[in-house]
Parts: sequence; structure tokens; C-alpha cells
Amino acid sequence: MELKLGLIGMSIGASRAPSLHCMLGNIYGAQVSYDLNDPGKNSPIMFGVTLQRLREEGYTGCNVTYPFKQIAMQFVDHADEAATTVGATNTLYFKDKKVVATNTDYSGFIHGYRHRRGDSPAGDTLLIGAGGVGRAVAFGLAKVGGTKVYIYDLNVADAQSLSDALNNAGICAEVIAEVQLADTAKKVDGLVNCTPVGHLKTPGNPLDATLFGGQEWAFDAVYTPIDTEFLKAAHQAGLALVSGFDLFYYQGIDAYQFFSQSQIEPLAALVPFKAKFDIHSELID
Repeated sequence: MELKLGLIGMSIGASRAPSLHCMLGNIYGAQVSYDLNDPGKNSPIMFGVTLQRLREEGYTGCNVTYPFKQIAMQFVDHADEAATTVGATNTLYFKDKKVVATNTDYSGFIHGYRHRRGDSPAGDTLLIGAGGVGRAVAFGLAKVGGTKVYIYDLNVADAQSLSDALNNAGICAEVIAEVQLADTAKKVDGLVNCTPVGHLKTPGNPLDATLFGGQEWAFDAVYTPIDTEFLKAAHQAGLALVSGFDLFYYQGIDAYQFFSQSQIEPLAALVPFKAKFDIHSELID
């Protein structure tokens, strides 16, 4: 089997997605190539041009990352339940001249959460960041015992859109303002960062370190570095952790299965992948 894959996104030069998919190909007997494609501009037109080029060049499919996960839905012929539910996609498969979409951020978060926390319910959660990955995680929370999602985003329209979508799906959600962050953080069970803050290129912590403590768990979607300031503060406060690497790894496994139209054992590749690329966390192993 030959899989010609790629990633469409901006500032993706440090992505480990090529390494993961090529290694999965080696393990499961497929010849995999995986290319990075930066449209150079955050616009639907440039995304569409890049996507069309990949289709014309015979790609099997591609992943989609920031800032195109919602934009990509405009170019889809068929979206499965995950992509439709979330309203965003991070994985596109080119089949019979059509673009088929799923959302493995959604399934990957669920798998990563359960890998770390088992059947422990998510409870009430403060979600910071209502973009593409925030939407996937928000809907995923409902599948792991989430009871209510408090949403904060600098873009109030994005936060309200996500809240409306969740409530329309029967998932309790509420938009909060910056002045409510402190009180909300202290009363929830989980803290979730789905902003780029904490990434190598945008360092920092989106939540004041003094607000960590009293919650049960925390998740950071950022995985470069794995041990973000957000997770360090959560660890110091005694919270159970779910890392961005957990999401990255499991969404990658689910995407590979979607591309290859096959089933694989998720944990079979975890140890060799970490060892080969020297991926280590002081907080989580």
C-alpha cells in the first residue's frame, strides 16, 4: 500500500506529523510519504488552492491544522458524524474524486483522556480557546463525563458560536468574560487550554498560575513543548494531566486508520515513536 499524505497549515515547520505517519507506515507495511504545505496566508482562497494542488498531485489525503480547521469544511463533499458534530475537520481523505472529512481531534481527545484518566468523569470544565481544536475538545468532553463547559475566548463571537452549537446538541455550555475567569477556574473540575499560548513560538500561560489548585485535572492542546507552563502549573497544584502529546498521538493514529482504511493497535506504536524521536515529559510518561 502506498499513502501520499500531507499537512496544510501555517507555522508547521516543527510538526512531528510526518515522523508519526511514516513510522506507522513502516510498522504496518505501507509506503508513506508526508509533506508539509503552508499556504502562506490565512484565507479560504489560499487554503482552497493548496487543497486542489494536493488533489491534482495524487495525494491520498491530508491533515489540516491551525488556522484552517473550520475553513476546510467549505471544501468538503462528505463529512462524517465527527466532523459534522464539531463543525470542523483536521483530516481529509480523497476518494472517488470527492473530499471526505472526519475530525480525529475529537476522537483523539477522547482516547487520550481515557488513556490517562480511565472512566473518571470530566465534570465541569473551563475551556480557554474556542477555535478548531477547542470545538473538537468541547464536544469530546461530553463523551468523557463532562457536565458543563465554561468557554472563554478573546474572540467573543467564536466563543458564542461554540456555546450555541454545544447547547443545541444538548451539552450544557456558557460563555464567560475575562472578569469571570478567576471565579470560574476555582469552581470547575477541569482546566483546558486550546489556545496557541504555551507553544515554543508563543510562550506563556493563558491562565494565571495562582488559579491552579482545587481542580481534579488539566489538559493542554499544545504539544511543542510537551511540558507547557500550563501543565507545569497544573502539576504543581496536584492535578492529573492529559497532555497535548496524548491528543497528537491518538488523533494521528485515528487519521492513519482513516487514510489507510485499516484498523491498527494504538499502543503498539507508542513506545517506539517516543524512543525514536526522543519524546519525553518530566510530568507525564
